[in-house]
Amino acid sequence: MGAPSPYLPGLATIMKIEEQTAMEKLFVVRPNDGKPLGHKPGQFVEVSVFGVGECPISVSSAPNKKADFEMCVRRAGNVTNALHNLKVGDVIGIRGPYGTHFPVEDLKGKDLLFVAGGLGIVPLRSFINYALERRKDYGRIIVLFGARTPADRLFKAEIASLARRPDLEYLETVDVGDASWKGNVGVITTLFPKFTIDPKKTYAIMVGPPVMYRFAIAAAKAKGLADDHIIVSLERKMKCGLGKCGHCQMGPVYVCQEGPVFNFAAIKNLEEALS
Repeated sequence: MGAPSPYLPGLATIMKIEEQTAMEKLFVVRPNDGKPLGHKPGQFVEVSVFGVGECPISVSSAPNKKADFEMCVRRAGNVTNALHNLKVGDVIGIRGPYGTHFPVEDLKGKDLLFVAGGLGIVPLRSFINYALERRKDYGRIIVLFGARTPADRLFKAEIASLARRPDLEYLETVDVGDASWKGNVGVITTLFPKFTIDPKKTYAIMVGPPVMYRFAIAAAKAKGLADDHIIVSLERKMKCGLGKCGHCQMGPVYVCQEGPVFNFAAIKNLEEALS
């Protein structure tokens, strides 16, 4: 009898569903074998909706010894639409975790500048909460979050809690405000003039849409950050999670195998990386 197929998912049960926005829901999932997922911040899983298909989804919760983990899913295709139609108690398939993770150990003692654009807050939330659970292990923590509109803001209650913490600096913006919005309006780089950093001890960890990276990296470098002090996650185009389908290939790099987390210094010359 041979080894089990790497494409064979384990079964997991949806324990809780929270609507975040009109397009995103947070799913709390528990593997049916009762074992913790065993992920690190920044990794992803392959999620199967039986009879529909499979897609890669970032893990949004911090690693812990509990069996449950969290994913925030945007409704954007057949699988994610089907996932949004499921209910508590339904069973899905999970493969993984896969991919590289944020260098949580290497960054101990460093100042952390998190830059989250839109859905980028989903994988970054795992690292942010990981760092806050080990607050003494890290230096200054700055979180920048940008959303398209106030209605598109994710994790609103958690964000309000973050903003009240005395040991964290939180800045937020929306591209387009409304009558209720009293905060900053503009793209996420409009937040950079509002703080100073020590570039020798600061690392920027960025996740967002492709268009954000070019401008956010330029803003970080303008503050003196070296290329190897900038960490990005390139999750787009991933599919099988095993480096077999070639869907995520950027030149010689398979994002699902060598990423999705990269040091910017290592991929800055890859034409497809940030375009």
